Amino acid sequence: MTLETNQSNPQAALTRSKIGLAILRLKKNEEKRLKSGHQWIYSNEVDVKATPLKQFTSGEQVLVEDSRGKPLGNAYINPNSLICARLFSRDAAIVLDKSLVVHRLNIALSMRDRIYSDQCYRLVYGDSDLLPGLVVDRYGKWIAIQINTAGMAAVKDDIIAAIDQVLKPEAILLSYDSAMAKLEGLEEIAPEVVKGEMPEWVSLKENGIDFEAPILKGQKTGWYYDHRDNRARLKHYADGKRVLDVFSYVGGWGVQAACFGASDVMCVDSSEYALDGVERNAKLNKVENRVSTLQGDAFKALTELKAAEERFDVVIIDPPAFIKRKKDARKGIEGYRRINELGMRLLNRDGILVSASCSMHLGKDELQNQIRGAGRHLDRFVQLLERGGQGADHPVHPSIPETDYLKAIYCRVLAGV
Repeated sequence: MTLETNQSNPQAALTRSKIGLAILRLKKNEEKRLKSGHQWIYSNEVDVKATPLKQFTSGEQVLVEDSRGKPLGNAYINPNSLICARLFSRDAAIVLDKSLVVHRLNIALSMRDRIYSDQCYRLVYGDSDLLPGLVVDRYGKWIAIQINTAGMAAVKDDIIAAIDQVLKPEAILLSYDSAMAKLEGLEEIAPEVVKGEMPEWVSLKENGIDFEAPILKGQKTGWYYDHRDNRARLKHYADGKRVLDVFSYVGGWGVQAACFGASDVMCVDSSEYALDGVERNAKLNKVENRVSTLQGDAFKALTELKAAEERFDVVIIDPPAFIKRKKDARKGIEGYRRINELGMRLLNRDGILVSASCSMHLGKDELQNQIRGAGRHLDRFVQLLERGGQGADHPVHPSIPETDYLKAIYCRVLAGV
C-alpha cells in the first residue's frame, strides 16, 4: 500500500464537520470494512483528490465520510502512516477528549472489576476498549499508561486527567511503545512519572500468588497480564514435577509453578535484571529453595542443558514475538520450530510442553503445526491437551483479528510409544 499525496482540490482543506473537524473522504466502496465493525483506515483507501492527506496534521481528529459524503464516525489521523486513521467513535458529534476517555474507562472498569477482585489487570486494551492506540495497566494504586499512536499522544494530558479522576491512583507512569512510536513518527520519549512517586517495583497478585513487577525498568508496562489464565493451568501439571521456564522474565510462569508444588524450577532468561526479579518473587512466596536461575540466550542455554543431560517433567516456552512483521514470517516460524524442538529434547519420556506465542502474525494452527513437526522430527508422540489465549482483560475485537494475538498450547510429549 502506498501513500498518495494528490492535491488537485485545494478547497478540500476548508471542508469541516458541524463540530469543526476536518473531513476525510474515502474512495468508493472502501467503507465496507468500517461498516462491518473495523476501526482502521489505510492510506490507499482515502480519496486524496477530495481530501488530500497532506493537508492533515499528525494526531488531528477528523470526520470520516464515505464516497457519497455519508458520515461514518470520528477518527484521529496520521497522514504519514500506513494505517492513516483510527475510528474512536461512530457518533460524528463526539470528540476524543477527557470526557470521552472517562466514559470509556468506566465502561472498561465495570467489566474488569466484575471479573478480578484484586485490581490487578489490563484496564484498557486499545481498539477492543474503543481507545485505539492506548494501553493502561493497573497495579492497584499504581497505573502504567502506554501510548502507541500520534492521535493518543495528542490528548495525553486528557488521558492522564481522566485516569486520575476515575481511579485516583497514587502514581501514574507514562511511556511510549518504541516500535509503534517509530512507525507513527513520534519522538522517542523516556518513561515519565506524571503523577506521584512510582516505586521501581510494584506489587500485584495473580492467581492468588503475590508478585512484584519492575514497572520503571522492566519490559513493556512491567508485567504480562495476558497469560494469567494460561499460567493458572499449571496447577494441574506442576505438582511434584521438575519445571523449566524458558524466557522467564521475572518468573510469572516459573514462580507460579513452584507455588503450585513443583519440586524444582529452573528459570532461563538473557536478562540479569529479569532473573533478579525471579529471585525476588521466589523469595516473596517463600519458594526460593526450589527456584534456580540460568542467564543466557535461550537457544544456547537449551542446547547446553541437553549436553549436560538435564531432564525436566514440564518445559515452558514463552518467547517474545519472533514475527513482528509479516515479512519476518518465514524466519520466525523456523524460530518457533527450533525452540520447541529444543524444549522437547529436554523432556522426560512422558513430559508436558507448554508452548506460547505472542506473535499476532502467527496463527494458532501454525504454532500447533510447528509443535507437531518438532515432535515428528524427534519421533515423539504429541497429544494436545489444552489451548488458551489472552485473558478477559485483553478482550478480542471481533472485527479486528490483530487483537486476538496470544496462543498457549499444553502438550503431552511421549517417547517410545
